Parts: sequence; structure tokens; C-alpha cells
Amino acid sequence: MGALLEAWGRIAAIAVKELRQLGRDRLTFGMVVGIPLLQILIFGYSINFDVRNIEAAVVDQARTSGSRALVRQLEATQVLHVTRQYGSPLELERAIDAGEVSVGIYVPPDFERRRLEDGRPAAQILVDGSEPTIEGVVRALAGAPQPLRAGASAFPARPIEVRTLYNPEKRTAVQIVPALIGVILNMTMVIFTAIAIVRERERGNLELLITTPVRSAELMAGKLLPYIGVGLIQTTLILLVGQWLFDVPVVGGVLDLYAAAALFIAATLMLGLLISTIAQTQFQAVQLSFFTMLPSILLSGFMFPFDGMPRAAQLIAQVLPLTHFVDLVRGVVLRGAPLASMPLPLLKLAAFFAIALVLAAVRFRKRLD
Repeated sequence: MGALLEAWGRIAAIAVKELRQLGRDRLTFGMVVGIPLLQILIFGYSINFDVRNIEAAVVDQARTSGSRALVRQLEATQVLHVTRQYGSPLELERAIDAGEVSVGIYVPPDFERRRLEDGRPAAQILVDGSEPTIEGVVRALAGAPQPLRAGASAFPARPIEVRTLYNPEKRTAVQIVPALIGVILNMTMVIFTAIAIVRERERGNLELLITTPVRSAELMAGKLLPYIGVGLIQTTLILLVGQWLFDVPVVGGVLDLYAAAALFIAATLMLGLLISTIAQTQFQAVQLSFFTMLPSILLSGFMFPFDGMPRAAQLIAQVLPLTHFVDLVRGVVLRGAPLASMPLPLLKLAAFFAIALVLAAVRFRKRLD
């Protein structure tokens, strides 16, 4: 009995020591409290299966009171939010190809005659099938009868034809696998570089590097270059497995895809390097890396439609490089869009890389001082 009490006393002493050490480690203690609070707030508000305000564009070639009423009725459901007007179906398809909108509403010139004919759709909705959830939501919306105006009879049971672009078979793998390139790269690249500087300091190599002629910018570049090659190898593996096992097509240019992947890899590596200048230990570096991963996966549009998220969640997602890479990779791989037609995601990724580079360089110089 006495030996057992002595053992419990030693265990209690170690536990008290660990609690005191945790209290002195402000960063870890802050993450114990802050990470759950921030993530439950972010994800509780942003993860929403009740999709609303999907950006849509309209081509109304009928220009009648009935066609305008149809568009207003679709908007009144709050599922679609019309942001653009185009003059032809070709312009509408180009906008969807470039990722400017996710849904297009086409009203033909003979709309009034069509809606009076049984079994013939009066209008057409084009849906970007590369994004999850949207196609099912729009199809349910199109299948519901929509009255044109007060006192008017409802449309027939299927007044609107839904045409799914880029993924007519509605296969989930086609939507998920291209975006998985970004998710996997984000997980591996951030962790690889997040522990880079911390590991050098813990092993005592950082002091040795300070005494060499290597500059801080050169040290960071030397840390990043090997991982860019590793990231491109991972990209190739995911593409090959996606085509071999899941029959995911690559419609666009391979060079465009690798250019987008290289920029994304550089941005995520710089994020990891910035984390490594903040963390004091490798454990803290891994914790901070995971703190950035969950928001990236859940807010980037990888699993949930970006347009359906609350405005605050969309603003947070704009800071995450994965959000913009998901737009780029789905545009190139599934929609066949060239990078030149998607300048905004490219500029945002480049801006993230530049800002993270400056912050990491400043913090690294302070650490060396």
C-alpha cells in the first residue's frame, strides 16, 4: 500500500510539473483555449448545407414580362443571386468556364410559346458540375413550379431544363479529386516547412548557420526549393492515380496546371515558413499548422459551395491560398479554362506569397538578432 501511494505521489509530481510548464508556455496554452473557440465559431457559422446566394448570370433573349418574372421568382428563393447579364449563350458559357459564376439562366426568344407547350422546357439553367452540392440544389429548384405573377397559373411540373456542365455523369470523384491536389499539398507542404527553422534551432544548427556567409533570404530560399520539387511530384502522383482509378479527365493544359500548382506550393511553403518563425518548438509548429489546415479544407470550397457561405466566412476564406487554388485547378482540369482567363485567383495567390515572404523575412531577421 505504501509503495502504491509513493507511486501516485511521483505521478502527481510529474503532472504538476507538466501543468506548470504548460502555464509558462503561453503559445501552447493560448492554442489550448483559442483553437477550439475560434474553430467552433468559424465552422458553426460557415458550414451550411442549406445553400443560398449562388452567383448566377442571365441571358434573357425573350425580354418579356414573363421572362423577367421568371428570373425574379428564381431570385426570390434566395438560392440564386443574379450578378451578371449577358447577351448570348456563348458569353454565358465563357463566364462559367472562367469561374465567374456557378449558374447560368438562359431564356430563349420563344419563351412565351414554349411555356404554353406541354413537355417542352421553357428555359434552361446551366450548372457548373465541377462544384459539389450546387447541381442538386439547382435541380430541386428548377423542378418546383414557379408562378409568374399574382393570379397567374404555375409553370408545368418541369418548366426549366437543367444542363450540368463538365460533369454530366454527376460523379463525385470528378469534383473532389482535382481539389484534393490542393488539400494534400496544403497538408504536407505547410508541415514540412513549419518545422524547418524550429528543427534547426532545436538541433543547434541555427547558431552554426548564423556564423556562415549564408544570408537569411538565401537560407529561406534553400529551405523552400527542395519542397517545391516534392510538391510537384505529389501533384503528378495525384493526377496519375485520379486518372487511373477514378477516370478523372484533364481537359485543360498540363502546363497551366503545373504553373498554378507551383505558385500554390510556393505560397503554402511560405505560410509554413512563417509559422516556423512564430513557433518555439516542433510541437507548436505542428499545432499551428493544423490550426490553418481545417479552415483551409472547410472554407475553401473543397467540400461546401463557396457562394453558400456567410459573408464573414467568405472573407476569412479569401486569406487562405487553398481557396484560390481550388478555383484554378477545377478551372484547368475540369472546365478546360486557361490560366489567362482566371487572373484574379492568380493575383491573390501571388499576393499571399509576397506578403508571407515579407513577414517571414522580417521575423527571421528579428530571430537572428
